[in-house]
Amino acid sequence: MRAFVGLLLPDAALDALERVQEGLTAGRHVPAENMHLTLAFLDDQPEAVLQRLHQDLAEISAPPVRLSFHGLDTFGGKLPRVLAAQVQKTPELTRLRDRVRTACRSAGIELPRERFRPHVTLGRFPRHLDAGQVDRVARYLAAASGFRFACDAERLALFQSTLAPRGARYDILAEYSLSG
Repeated sequence: MRAFVGLLLPDAALDALERVQEGLTAGRHVPAENMHLTLAFLDDQPEAVLQRLHQDLAEISAPPVRLSFHGLDTFGGKLPRVLAAQVQKTPELTRLRDRVRTACRSAGIELPRERFRPHVTLGRFPRHLDAGQVDRVARYLAAASGFRFACDAERLALFQSTLAPRGARYDILAEYSLSG
């Protein structure tokens, strides 16, 4: 089963992110129900491994995490593939990510070593953007560069990701409260 662990966003954050999406006229918007902040992508895992991970995630004791959104960015180089709202990398967020990755390894999941760039994906672009679309994305980024928002993430989730022609669908397998 294709899965990942991420932070669920409060309704106020989802509303703010949907408002900032409104000016984007290129690509495909990520629906609010799919917005999250990924802490660990697990790829395909057997259900037994995910059950062990569930038990380890349930034992994480951590306080809610402050998320400070500060602008938008694209990933993919000159021909962007993804539009994302950037989130400030704080010690608290990094500690939580490290705890999640430790739980993953404890459950037997090998995770690649990767740089942590906290973000929430807002849009996806086709493989080949024409010059007009690239220009529209650049204008949109300039207009939305001042996007700022802060909130507390109080819930962590284990998600199943199902790929489909119109985009991935994410289903929550388990939720964990951040209140410790």
